[in-house]
Amino acid sequence: MQMKSSNKVIIFSAPSGSGKTTIVKHLLTKFPQLKFSVSSTSRKKRDDEIESKDYYFITLDEFKRRIDNGEFIEYEEVYEGRLYGTLKSEAERIWNEGKIIVFDVDVKGGLRLKETYKEQALSVFIMPTSLEILRSRLITRATESVEDIEKRVSRADEELSYSNRFDKIILNDNLHEALQDAEIIVQEWIDC
Repeated sequence: MQMKSSNKVIIFSAPSGSGKTTIVKHLLTKFPQLKFSVSSTSRKKRDDEIESKDYYFITLDEFKRRIDNGEFIEYEEVYEGRLYGTLKSEAERIWNEGKIIVFDVDVKGGLRLKETYKEQALSVFIMPTSLEILRSRLITRATESVEDIEKRVSRADEELSYSNRFDKIILNDNLHEALQDAEIIVQEWIDC
């Protein structure tokens, strides 16, 4: 039985700084049938971020209220006091447009989404070359303190252990090749 494209989801997960968002943004320009699912977060907006394009920025209290109301498909306290999650209304909005949902989420959130959507979902793990290269990318990004970078690298070490629970793994040691691999994987999923 062939699944309608509007019932499919693609989940991209990776440790922070692995290139996941770069790959997702590239795929969105290549495949018009894909639509990005905007996550919600309780963290402060960075200067270069746009409300409802990069994230829905909501207060910690509002986030907790929405959890209590059952409004999230999944959520995670990624760092102490910083919640991230996917609103059910966001998925419904995209499916109502007849598009395939593309999630760009943390590793545990990605596994929860795969558990929720099962055969409707393709889960892809973006693998960094090494933790040192990951640390270097985070430093170059210059969006966080040294302390926050070290928290992310420490978390990445744990997240790498979950990679074998994803359907596909893309090694991002060469961005051009990683983008090509992602295009092939997505095209095959769209066509199945």
